[in-house]
Amino acid sequence: MFERSTGPAAGAALLAGALLVAACGGDSASAAASRSESAAAPPSAGTSAVAASSADTVSSSGLQVTHLDVGGHVVTAEVADNDLARQRGLMYRDSLPTDHGMLFVYPSEQTLSFWMRNTEIPLDIAFITAAGSIVDIQHMKAESDSLHTSARPSMYALEMAKGWFERNGVKVGDTVKF
Repeated sequence: MFERSTGPAAGAALLAGALLVAACGGDSASAAASRSESAAAPPSAGTSAVAASSADTVSSSGLQVTHLDVGGHVVTAEVADNDLARQRGLMYRDSLPTDHGMLFVYPSEQTLSFWMRNTEIPLDIAFITAAGSIVDIQHMKAESDSLHTSARPSMYALEMAKGWFERNGVKVGDTVKF
C-alpha cells in the first residue's frame, strides 16, 4: 500500500518516484529495490513513542511489531515509521494473519492519503489522531489507484483486513491505545 502526502512537496516526491520506477525498468525492479531498502532501513529516530516504547519484536519484513488496543481488541501491527516503510506498506503480500495489520506513523498530524497500487489484499484503513481517537474508517479495494484521504488531520493510519473494524464493532470515535 503506497502512502501519499498532500501538498506541493508531495507532487515532487510522486514525480521523483515515477522517474525512479522508469529508471529501474518497471515495477519488479523498483519493488526489489524497495524490499531490500525497507528491510535494511532503521526506524526514524523520534518519530513515535509507538516504535520506541511498545514495539516488542521484528517481523519477517524487518519492521518493528507492536500490540495495540483498538476499541478494546488486541491488534498486532507492523510499524511503518519511515518513508521507505510507509511507501511500501502492505504491497506485494497475498495474505494477512487474523488480527494483524500495519500502523503508519507520522511525525505530526496531517492530512493523509493512501492508494492500493500493488496491494493484493482488500483492506480497511482507520485514520487516528495523536491522542488516539479514530476520526475516519474507509474501505479500500485491492489493486486500486483511488485515493483514500483522511477526513481530518491524523498522525496514524491503521490498515487491517477488509471488514475487521466492522466485525469487531470498532467505529469512528473509538480509541486506540498504543
